Amino acid sequence: MAADSPSPSTSGAATGEPADRGVTGGTAGSWSDRFEQGLHPAIERFNASIGFDIALLQQDLDGSVAHARMLGRCGVISAEEADQLIEGLEAVRAEAAAGLFQPGLEAEDVHFAVERRLIEGLGPLGKKLHTGRSRNDQVGTDLRLWLRQQIDAIDAALARFERALLAQAERHSEVLIPGYTHLQRAQPVCLAHHLLAYIEMAERDRSRLADVRRRVNICPLGAAALAGTPVPIDRRQTAAELGFDTIYANSLDAVSDRDFAVEFMAAASLVLVHLSRLSEEVILWASEEFGFVALTDRCATGSSLMPQKKNPDVPELVRGKSGRVFGHLMGLLTMIKGLPLAYNKDFQEDKEALFDGVRTCLDCLEAMAILFEEGLAFRPQRLEAAVAADFSNATDVADYLVARGVPFREAYQLVGGLVKTCLQEGVLLRDLPLPRWQALHPAFADDIYAAIAPRQVVAARRSEGGTGFEQVQARLQVMRQRLLPQDRCTP
Repeated sequence: MAADSPSPSTSGAATGEPADRGVTGGTAGSWSDRFEQGLHPAIERFNASIGFDIALLQQDLDGSVAHARMLGRCGVISAEEADQLIEGLEAVRAEAAAGLFQPGLEAEDVHFAVERRLIEGLGPLGKKLHTGRSRNDQVGTDLRLWLRQQIDAIDAALARFERALLAQAERHSEVLIPGYTHLQRAQPVCLAHHLLAYIEMAERDRSRLADVRRRVNICPLGAAALAGTPVPIDRRQTAAELGFDTIYANSLDAVSDRDFAVEFMAAASLVLVHLSRLSEEVILWASEEFGFVALTDRCATGSSLMPQKKNPDVPELVRGKSGRVFGHLMGLLTMIKGLPLAYNKDFQEDKEALFDGVRTCLDCLEAMAILFEEGLAFRPQRLEAAVAADFSNATDVADYLVARGVPFREAYQLVGGLVKTCLQEGVLLRDLPLPRWQALHPAFADDIYAAIAPRQVVAARRSEGGTGFEQVQARLQVMRQRLLPQDRCTP
C-alpha cells in the first residue's frame, strides 16, 4: 500500500483526464512533480495493493467522512466544503454498492482510488480532503476499523459454536465417555463434561479477542506521515466519531504499530488450535475403531472408489486449515521484526495475512458449529459399552481402600498387581468374585461392585470443576445463562 503520498498533482488524476504515463507505461500522475516517468509495468503490478485492499473501501470512506467533517469543524476548510466532500464520498459509496466503482491497477490502492474519484466528481475541492493526513495514518485507521468489525464477527461465531456444543452437552448430560491421558484409557467422564471443556476454551478465546479489540480500538488518524501535522486538526474528534476509545500518544508509533495485527493472529491461532484439537477427536470418534459418533450426510462425503466410505471432511479440513493461520502469525512476526521507525512499505504485507486469517477463522467456526448442530450423532450405547469394558475404574478401587484407612501408595500397589493378574486371566475387575477381593485385602466388602460401576465412578468426582453429575449440571446452568441470555430469570 502506498505511503507518504501528498494530495494528487494537478496532472492526470487531478483533472479527471488520463494520468501522465512515462515511457515504461506506469502511472506518474499520482505522485508529485518530482517524478517524470511512471513505474515499469511489472513494478506497477508488484507495487499495487488495490487488488486486495479494496476490501477496506467502506472503512476508508468512513474514515474520510469523519476526517472531512473534522476539517470543517476546525475551520481548516469551510463547513460548506466539508459537506460537499462528505456528499462526494457518499456518492462513491453509492457507486460501489451499485457495482460501478471498480478501480483498476492504475489506482494503486483503495485510498488513492477514492481520492481520485472524489476529484473527478468535485474538481479542485476534492484535493482538499487529504489535508492533515497521510496514507500512512489513513491505512492504519482503515485496518483497525475493519479488524474491529471482524473481531466482533468472530466473537459471534464463537458464541454460536459454543451454543452448538452446549446443546449436545445438555442432550447427553447423563452419557459417559472414556477419558484419556496419553491417548490411553484413564477414567470415565461425563460426555457433557468433555464438551464443556471445549466451551471453556472458546470462552478464553473470546476473552483474548476482547482484550485484543481494546488495543485495536486506538486511533492513529492525524499522526500523518510520521511526525504529526501543523494543520490545526482535532484528532480526538475524528477518533470519537469513528468509535475509537482513544488516540495514539506518539505519531511515530501510530503509523508503525502492527502489534495489534500480531496479537489478533495469535488469538486467532489459538481459536484454530482448539478447533483442531476437537477435530482430531471427532475424526477418532467417527472411526470404526472408536465408533463413538455417526456422521450424518450433511457434513460428510464419500469415496470416489470405495462405496462404503463416509469421510469426516469438516474436521479434517479444519485441522488442515489451522496451519494457514499459524503461518500468517509467523509471517507477520517476521515482517515487522527488523523494521526501523516509522512507516515502511513492508506493512503492505499485513493485509492479505489478516484478510485470509479472519476468513479462515470464520469459515472454520461456522463449519464446526454446523457439524455439532446437525453433522454428527453420538452413539450412547457404544459409549456405555466402552466405559464398561476396561480398567478405568482401577483408581476407584484404590480410593475405596483409602477411604477404609489404607495408605494410598499401598493401595495403589495392590491394585496395580490386581490389574496385572486380571489382564493375564482376561477378566475385568467387575467380574472378580468377592473372595478374590477379600483375599487381596480384608477391607473389601460386597459394596465394592457399586463403587466401581462406571456411573458411580463419575458421580463420585464431586470436587469443584470435576466430572461429577452435580458439578456438570451446575456448570451447564452457568453456560446456559451466559450463552442463552433469553433464558435468564428476571430478578
